[in-house]
Amino acid sequence: MVLEMKFNCMEELAALQRLAASADKPVYVAGEDGSIRVDARSFLGLCALDYARNVRVITDSLYVIRRLEIGLRNRELAGQAAR
Repeated sequence: MVLEMKFNCMEELAALQRLAASADKPVYVAGEDGSIRVDARSFLGLCALDYARNVRVITDSLYVIRRLEIGLRNRELAGQAAR
């Protein structure tokens, strides 16, 4: 499964790294063009990507996908409440 998303700060990347470390299956992050693909458990690897654009989170872990979808929904709701 692939989930396209945008990370806005290092704290969000650290949360992804912790989530990937606890996942039951591998989690990878790829740039928008797919030229770079890194293991999400590697914080140093995560720093190699360009986060000015969307990235793709690639995993077969339903747990990870669900947690990321919940996080995205919460960010959207917080953004709507701020308006």
